[in-house]
Amino acid sequence: MIITNIYLYLFLTITVFCFGALGLIFNRKNILIIIMSIELMLLSVNINFVLFSIYLDDIIGQLFVLFILTIAATESAIGLAILSAYNKSRNNIVIDKIIKIKG
Repeated sequence: MIITNIYLYLFLTITVFCFGALGLIFNRKNILIIIMSIELMLLSVNINFVLFSIYLDDIIGQLFVLFILTIAATESAIGLAILSAYNKSRNNIVIDKIIKIKG
C-alpha cells in the first residue's frame, strides 16, 4: 500500500520544494517571504525523510526530522529577533538597505 502512495508523496514534496525555491528566487525584497520560503524547503525535506524512514523501516530519518525542526525553529526565531531589532532602530525592513550595512 505504501508503494502505491510513495509517488504521490514524492510529487507533493517536489511541489512544496519548488514553491519554496521559486519564492526564494523571485522575491528579493521581502525578508519575511524569504524566511517562509526557506521553511517550505525544509518542510519538504522533512517529509522526504519521514517518507523514506517509513518506507525503509528505519528510524534514523525520523531522528533527522527532529534535528531539522529544531534548527528551523531556531533559525526563524533568531531571524525574526534580528528583524524586530532592526525595525525598532530603523523603522523599516527593506532588504536593499539591509545589504548595504557593513560592520
